[in-house]
Amino acid sequence: MRAVSQTLVVTGTDTGIGKTVFSAGLVQALQASYWKPVQSGLEEETDSEFVARLSAGTVLAEGYRLQLPASPHLSAEAEGVEIDPAHLALPQLDGPLVVEGAGGVMVPLNRDFLYLDLFARWGAPVILCARTQLGTINHTLLSLKALRDAGCTVIGVGFIGDAEPEVEESIVQFGAVAHLGRLPMITDLGAQPDLGAQPSVLAEIFARHIKLDLIRAALTGGELP
Repeated sequence: MRAVSQTLVVTGTDTGIGKTVFSAGLVQALQASYWKPVQSGLEEETDSEFVARLSAGTVLAEGYRLQLPASPHLSAEAEGVEIDPAHLALPQLDGPLVVEGAGGVMVPLNRDFLYLDLFARWGAPVILCARTQLGTINHTLLSLKALRDAGCTVIGVGFIGDAEPEVEESIVQFGAVAHLGRLPMITDLGAQPDLGAQPSVLAEIFARHIKLDLIRAALTGGELP
């Protein structure tokens, strides 16, 4: 059985902050597999399809695929189904696994169970992605508190967006958390007829800006920051 330390959970402070790009970079850098437990919204490119295109890594089938682009519990209710957390056990496989949540830490899966509850049940270390825009200090500190109160181990915060050194340092200080680097906004990763160069673009930027040594320590059983 694969050790839990071979799994990394990527969550965020909100939706649309870039955690799927961050996840794709991780999958590529760690030569990991990727799993999105619940996909809400199928009309456009899904997160799994995006990660497969950007990382060229192994992508596992989602536990639930739901048509409506909304919170998972609302998407499921629109189709007359209920998401059962028992069906979302971590996949067992060799090698690293990157698991991406939906939206923020406390997004509901059903009327009784949050993603946060699932993270706590899994027991895998968590990376929290946070945008650097106004409001991120509050959102990030609240998310860190929620994760820790639930018993989750937080590897650190990966920032996404323009550099805001004072904001980032405030989060590191008040949140007592490791700074995993800052991924700048990347504007040339959209779907194009010729996709050949895009994985290398992401790999170069990710390796240059993200502290992969700290993340790898979590996978190898080393001391977490």
